[in-house]
Amino acid sequence: MGVRLGRLSDSLWWWPLLLLLLLCTAPWCQGRPFATPLPAVNVAVVFSGSAYQQEIKGRLSRENFMDLPLEVNPITVLVNNTNPRALLTRICDTLAANRVHGVVFEDNIGSEAVAQILDFIALQTAVPIVGISGGSAMVLPHKGDGSTFLQLGSSIEQQINGMFKVMEEYNWDSFVVITSLYPGYEVYVDYVKTFTDTSYFMWELQDVLTFDMSADGMNDIRARRLLQQIDAQVLLVYCSHEEAQYLFSMAGEAGLLGPGYIWILPSLAVGNLDMPPPNSFPVGLISIITDRWRMSLRKRVRDGVAIVVKGVQSFRKQRGFIPEGHNDCHSPVRASSNDTLFRHMLNVTWEHNDFSFNPGGYLINPAMVIITLDRERQWDKVGNYEMGILQMRYPVWPRYGTYLEPVSDNRHLTVATLEERPFVIVEAVDPMTGTCVSNTVPCRRHTEPYTKLCCKGFCIDILKKLSRTTKFSYDLYLVTNGKHGKLVRGSWNGMIGEVVYKRADMAIGSLTINEERSEIIDFSVPFVETGISVMVARSNGTVSPSAFLEPYSPAVWVMMFVMCLTVVAVTVFIFEYCSPVGYNRSLVSAKDPGGPTFTIGKSVWLLWGIVFNNSVPIENPKGTTSKVMVLVWAFFAVIFLASYTANLAAFMIQEQYTDTVSGLSDKKFQKPQEQYPPFRFGTVPNGSTERNIRSNYPEMHAHMVKYNQKGVEDALNSLKSGKLDAFIYDAAVLNYMAGKDEGCKLVTIGSGKVFATTGYGIALQKESRWKRPIDLALLQFLADGDTQKLQTVWLTGICRNEKKEVMSSKLDIDNMAGVFYMLLVAMGLSLLVFSWEHLLYWKLRHSVRKSERLDFLLAISRVGVKFGSVPKPDKAFDGC
Repeated sequence: MGVRLGRLSDSLWWWPLLLLLLLCTAPWCQGRPFATPLPAVNVAVVFSGSAYQQEIKGRLSRENFMDLPLEVNPITVLVNNTNPRALLTRICDTLAANRVHGVVFEDNIGSEAVAQILDFIALQTAVPIVGISGGSAMVLPHKGDGSTFLQLGSSIEQQINGMFKVMEEYNWDSFVVITSLYPGYEVYVDYVKTFTDTSYFMWELQDVLTFDMSADGMNDIRARRLLQQIDAQVLLVYCSHEEAQYLFSMAGEAGLLGPGYIWILPSLAVGNLDMPPPNSFPVGLISIITDRWRMSLRKRVRDGVAIVVKGVQSFRKQRGFIPEGHNDCHSPVRASSNDTLFRHMLNVTWEHNDFSFNPGGYLINPAMVIITLDRERQWDKVGNYEMGILQMRYPVWPRYGTYLEPVSDNRHLTVATLEERPFVIVEAVDPMTGTCVSNTVPCRRHTEPYTKLCCKGFCIDILKKLSRTTKFSYDLYLVTNGKHGKLVRGSWNGMIGEVVYKRADMAIGSLTINEERSEIIDFSVPFVETGISVMVARSNGTVSPSAFLEPYSPAVWVMMFVMCLTVVAVTVFIFEYCSPVGYNRSLVSAKDPGGPTFTIGKSVWLLWGIVFNNSVPIENPKGTTSKVMVLVWAFFAVIFLASYTANLAAFMIQEQYTDTVSGLSDKKFQKPQEQYPPFRFGTVPNGSTERNIRSNYPEMHAHMVKYNQKGVEDALNSLKSGKLDAFIYDAAVLNYMAGKDEGCKLVTIGSGKVFATTGYGIALQKESRWKRPIDLALLQFLADGDTQKLQTVWLTGICRNEKKEVMSSKLDIDNMAGVFYMLLVAMGLSLLVFSWEHLLYWKLRHSVRKSERLDFLLAISRVGVKFGSVPKPDKAFDGC
């Protein structure tokens, strides 16, 4: 049985494709498209440390970089000689022999000489150089103009920013700067001063110490003398790795090492993290370094080569060809072509990592880590700092142990507190940065896992001032197993329990000093006066139906309308009736033909209209005496009406509120069941207020148990909704709540009257060595007015009980006596005017008969009568 040749030839058509596939599996086809080969990118990889011997173990080859977009020709350069001339010759020979596009440099700590030579070469040849470890970032504070030296580490400024972020996180606001004469120390000091001067945080730079840190007899004496003057807990250091060893040996002799001191170093002083730290380095030492310290050397080399290759690729994409390599160290490159390839390397993205560099050659957003030297003398990562966001692993600074392990630190205190506005206000961290904003300090809930929060308030400001004055650091946490502190079945809970059982060195908050608590703990001197107060809610603002009568007392109203109005009306009527020119009389005749009569009713109606400033259709009196009385009455009416209007406004807009209780001994508290309906009042249990009432008023306490509230906010809502008639609690808290209440509906009785006066104190363990310095500091705050300033900021509101309770009093006879006296005197004077009027007109009567040209004299009293129209008298006028 055979095979037909035609069939066989038909089945071999796929062999060329298989051959092509096999060819493309060769190493030179991997990672790149099948096309005309491009010139390789020549990258010199310079090793100057011992890590090369441990990790690389041989020269790099093309196969190590097959996944890059362009073919790479790596040139391995080993430099162990620190002689500048030999180093320069070695590197320049490499450039001349290979036409290098870029140099990747293992710039670890200890390679300072190599870094400086490479920076010089970068200036001369414009060859891009990438430092992959970050060590030289601290030894090249000033690069030459036009330098093409890029570093994957962080600059001194970026490290300082991270240091201050850590210090701000733990409220370490007071510090000292210590530097050697190492190059760049002036830049370090200047940037620290600039940062503290422009920051919103209240930094306190106590001193800057700069001295020679080389081992020498005279240097030792001066170093010890300077270090012994330090009074700060936080010390920022700038020096080399060798100088740091000398510094810590001197600091140990000066007593500056141990739990009470926090040393923060840059990466330069820490040295090679792959090597064991020197014995002189203290436990708890803090540093901030680039996150590349945990990466393998191969990974770092690969990233550095990728930056060069991606830059060449970008150049080729824009220009269409790969640039020529650099091969001459002796002829400086012209400025026009100095940064051509270098510019394409400044913004590179590789494996989802952003390698963007600033004009100084540092990463714009370097990822940094915070490390500390633990008790096993191992470097331990405790936090990250990237893009301005700090994330710490521990809630308590882990200088001496693992999470929540007791700390032996005589200047670091664990402080318990309790949320209660405005003394302690708890907020969430900033969602963008994960840190606490200005004027707050980190605090946590004592739970597992912990919850990081931010605390502020009156007591927090007191704590910050105490920390700064008495020189201690602290860890602040919120109690969760109770309130302020109560003895329950033989055990204390709350803040008091934390101090009694030595879980906290101190407790601060709205903690009332009382005898029972003072037996088991020590209290500081009071920093706020307080006691027990009673809060009630105002009425709904309805106005009494008789409110319009309240501006004057009943006696004034009777005097006004019953006596004055009637008496004055009768007086005006009599004067007008008996007047020679009145409506019912005439100078020349007994009757005025056709004229109306002026009655008592018309007189009353006229005076009533004048009181309320209204015109009435009543003829005005014509008699001089009656006119004088009406004018005096008009003046009286103006005063009366103005006083009434002013007082009425106060009574009509005032909310009707009267203190319903006078104090804790009030009948409504002592015998609430006798009230109808029963008087409802309560407090927040497990506090000093309840204890005081339970001890002194047991019956009152038994009644209020069913009305007790879970918290202050619940009590305020119950008052406003009418579920509670009165709330008994701490006076300082109630005064604050009344001042901040929306609508000012809540008031404390008697303008904040306080019963069982006491104060807030800081709770300390029995016989604590911190009691005396804290007492002295609190007394100094009171003397300097600092406590009063904080009370103004935190404890003062816009509502004032005094302004709401000062009501306009009713005007009584004594208040209005002057105007009544005025009326009485006017009536007496009117009698004199009345007599003068009759005498005048008696004389005018005879004068008119003799001369008809004296009509103008009649204008004195007879208004409305035309001159020259006086009829001749027919009969005599004898008066009234």
